[in-house]
Amino acid sequence: MYTNNAYNVYKNNSVNYASKEQLLLMLVDGAVKFSKMGKQAILDKDILKAHQNIVKTQDIFLELMATLDVNKGGQWAKQLMSVYEFINFKLVQANTKKDADILDQVIPLIEEVRDTWYEAYKLSKRE
Repeated sequence: MYTNNAYNVYKNNSVNYASKEQLLLMLVDGAVKFSKMGKQAILDKDILKAHQNIVKTQDIFLELMATLDVNKGGQWAKQLMSVYEFINFKLVQANTKKDADILDQVIPLIEEVRDTWYEAYKLSKRE
């Protein structure tokens, strides 16, 4: 009981005191995790768990889309928005059809988004 409570306090504090960049990294890490959990749930025939995890992944990409400033970000941001929209579209398909193959197609793209943001974060810390 104590350990679980201590972990929750730590987790809440890490979110409450994280920078915008760190929050973004937490989000993209979560997207990878939840998409993989959704795929495994489909394979396990756990429809509810699959739905819940795919929706969590969709929610993350909807948040990323909502916070992406395409006016300030120019062409790069517009291209990134297209990637986010494509991922979200594929997640909707995977969830509707409960199709692990669709997730197999989109998970590497989600991982690439995560890796890109991690690389951008590392580069920004060098300056």
